[in-house]
Amino acid sequence: MRSLGGIGGGRGRSRCLAAGTAAALGIGLLAGCSGQSPGPHAGRTLTVWSEENLPARMAATQKLVDTFEKQTGYKVKLVGIDESQLPQLVESAAAAGKLPDVMGGIPLAPIWQMYSNGLIDTDATAKVLDNLGRSTFNANALKLTSDGGKALSVPSDSWQQILVYRKDLFAKAHLPVPDTYDAILKAARTLNKGSMNGISLATDPKDAFTQQSFEDFAVAGGCQLTDSGGDVALDSPACVKAFKTYDDLAKTGPEGTQTVDTTRATYQAGQSAMVVWSTYLMDSLAGLRDDVLPNCPQCKGDPTFLSKNSGIVTAIKGSAGSSSAQFGEISSWTVTKTANTLGAEKFIQFMMSSGYEGWLGMEPEGKIPVRDGTAAEPQKYVTDWRGMKIGVSRTEPMNRLFPAAFLDQLLAGVTNMQRWGITQGQGALVGATEGSLPVPQAIGSMTGGDGTSPKDAAKQANDAVSALKKTLL
Repeated sequence: MRSLGGIGGGRGRSRCLAAGTAAALGIGLLAGCSGQSPGPHAGRTLTVWSEENLPARMAATQKLVDTFEKQTGYKVKLVGIDESQLPQLVESAAAAGKLPDVMGGIPLAPIWQMYSNGLIDTDATAKVLDNLGRSTFNANALKLTSDGGKALSVPSDSWQQILVYRKDLFAKAHLPVPDTYDAILKAARTLNKGSMNGISLATDPKDAFTQQSFEDFAVAGGCQLTDSGGDVALDSPACVKAFKTYDDLAKTGPEGTQTVDTTRATYQAGQSAMVVWSTYLMDSLAGLRDDVLPNCPQCKGDPTFLSKNSGIVTAIKGSAGSSSAQFGEISSWTVTKTANTLGAEKFIQFMMSSGYEGWLGMEPEGKIPVRDGTAAEPQKYVTDWRGMKIGVSRTEPMNRLFPAAFLDQLLAGVTNMQRWGITQGQGALVGATEGSLPVPQAIGSMTGGDGTSPKDAAKQANDAVSALKKTLL
C-alpha cells in the first residue's frame, strides 16, 4: 500500500523553522522558505517526477516516455522518487527553484499540501481536464482532487481498501454479506471458533496501513477527522463508535499486534474468515506471487481455491440506514507552478489518453481507472482494464480470475470513496497524521490489552491530532 506526507513579512524566519520541523515529521510545509521561485519556462525539455519508482514500473513508464518523445520532439528526464521522501524533496526543490515540470503517481494529501503552499499551476490542470473532457472522469475523483471549482490535479488511478471474506464459510453459517458494522461484527463473532479467526485487522501502531484500515470503518460510520469548521473531531460520538467497532472486531482476530503482512498471511493460510486489505491483495490471492502464495489446507489441491471462494465488500455502512463509504487513495498528475506549461500539458494529456492503458497496466489491481474512456469511446478504459494481466511470478488476465461482478465492485468503489479532511480543505493535516501516526498509536493502545477503552482511544487520537494541527498554523 502506498501512504504519505512564502510566508513573508516579520514572521518569515519562525515559519521556516517550523517548516523544517514539520518536514521531519513528513508534513512538508514548503513554499514559505523558498524565496522567489522562477516563473514558468518554455523550451522542449521536461523533468517528470514519478512515485512509481520500482524498477519494473520505471521501465514501463520509460517506454511511455520514449513514445511521447518520438511523437512530440520533447526530451523528458524521468526521475523516480520515494513517497516517504516526497515532502523533503519538494521542499528542497522549491527552495532551489528547481521543481519538476510534472509530478505523477502523487497521492491526495501531498497534492493538497503543495496546493496550499502555492506550488501547483491550477490553470494548466484545468486546461488538461477540459481538453480530455471532464465528463470522461469519475465525478468523485474530480471532487477529491479539486478545491471547489478549482482543479488541483488530473486524477489518474485508484487503489481501494476492501473487506475480503470467505463466501463458502458465510454460506454455510447462513450469514449475510458483511457490509454493515452489525453484519461484520456478527460474522466475526460467529466464525471465530477453533483454528478460525473472525477477522484480520491491522493494529500496528507504527504503520499507516493501520490508519487506512481504521479510516475505512470510520468514514462508513460518519466519523470525520475534522468538523465543518476545521476543528478536530475524533472524539465525536460517531468516532467513538468507530473505535469501539474496530476494537470489538480486533478481539476476534489473532493475538498480538497485526501488521500489513500478518493480516494477509492469516487470511491466505485459511485461518481468518475476513481480512481488511487493499486491492493489491488480488495477485497474491490468485496465487500469482511465489513469495506470498495462499497456503490454506484446500489450496494445496487447488491453488485458486481462495480466489474462487472469496467475496469482497468495497463500501460499508455504519448502520443499515446510513450511506455506504470506503477508504481509498487516488493518485494524480499535476503541473507545478514553475513548469514548462505547454510541454507539461501535452505530457499529461498523452499519459491520460494514448499512454493511459500502459500506465494502468503496470499493476491493474492497484491502478483502477478513474477515467472511463474518451468522448468517442466512453467505456474504453474500464473495459480494457478488466482484461489486463496481474501477477508477479505468473500473470493472468483479471477477467479470467475474478467474476465480472467482483470487478464491477472495484470500479464502482471510486464513487463511494471518502477521505478524512480532504474535502474539508485539511489536506496538510491529513499528511501530518500520515507522518506521525497518532491514530494508529491510539488503536495500538486500545487493542494492546493495557485497558485503554474506545472512548479513551478516541480522546487520545483527538488530543494528538489537535496538537499536530497547531503546528500547521
